[in-house]
Amino acid sequence: MATEGSALTPGEYIRHHLVHLTNKKQESIVDFSVINIDSVIVSSLLGILICFVLWLAARKSTSGVPGRFQAAVEMLVEMVDSQAKGVIHNAHSRKLVAPLALTVFVWIFMMNFMDMLPVDLLPSIWHAAGPAMGYPDYLRVVPTADLSTTLGLSVSVLLMCVFYNIKIKGIGGWAHELVTAPFGTSKNPIWALLLGLINFLMQMIEFVAKTVSHGMRLFGNMFAGELVFMLIALLGGFASLSLGGGLFFVGHVIAGTVWTLFHILVITLQAFIFMMLALIYLGQAHDAH
Repeated sequence: MATEGSALTPGEYIRHHLVHLTNKKQESIVDFSVINIDSVIVSSLLGILICFVLWLAARKSTSGVPGRFQAAVEMLVEMVDSQAKGVIHNAHSRKLVAPLALTVFVWIFMMNFMDMLPVDLLPSIWHAAGPAMGYPDYLRVVPTADLSTTLGLSVSVLLMCVFYNIKIKGIGGWAHELVTAPFGTSKNPIWALLLGLINFLMQMIEFVAKTVSHGMRLFGNMFAGELVFMLIALLGGFASLSLGGGLFFVGHVIAGTVWTLFHILVITLQAFIFMMLALIYLGQAHDAH
């Protein structure tokens, strides 16, 4: 926070900004009863916002010459739809998957975009309001820099994959695939049992690896971006405290501008990659091995 950052060491400043506003104190490394309230509230508000914006675009769409807003949304819809058609060849499935992919892309982009706000803007506001209401003086505003958010999204994709595996192949067909792919089977009962166990283990490892890497990739990039913005903010803090702060301030402005421009590409690319991987995984659920 800006008001408190000047009294903290750089390490304390960064550690303070990396603590979530939670419902209770975490008592162990893995504690599923702890909820990161800031991530839940920010992601929920952004989800409502993008659903409202997309609904507004659909409601005001016309068959004539579109306005800029409608044209921008139509370009976005066509982009996502073309990507879905290239991966998922089942037209009936695309009626659900394509809108979900569009929502995921825009939602993740907006959550990533929170990283573009000044580091101390919202935490400073919370610093004035939170403790007065009896809440801890912590606030993180980038939901995708929270591992619980990104893993929650990736687990949702996993559940969708399980749903389409069962829907397209049937429980029996999917169960057969789990014990026969990727190494096939054998007519010998002993070898068939051994290969079945190996195949099943490999399938489970694949599902877990895809889910974890899907969430960790987004989290890692956004967490790193958040840290860089904190370091740039610290540079500005040193500029205000040092006698030769002019040079530091110029460096602060240049570094902040360059990283912000570059980060626009990062947040867009990460949203697109997450969406594409979700489509690819769902496309694999439609394909038989």
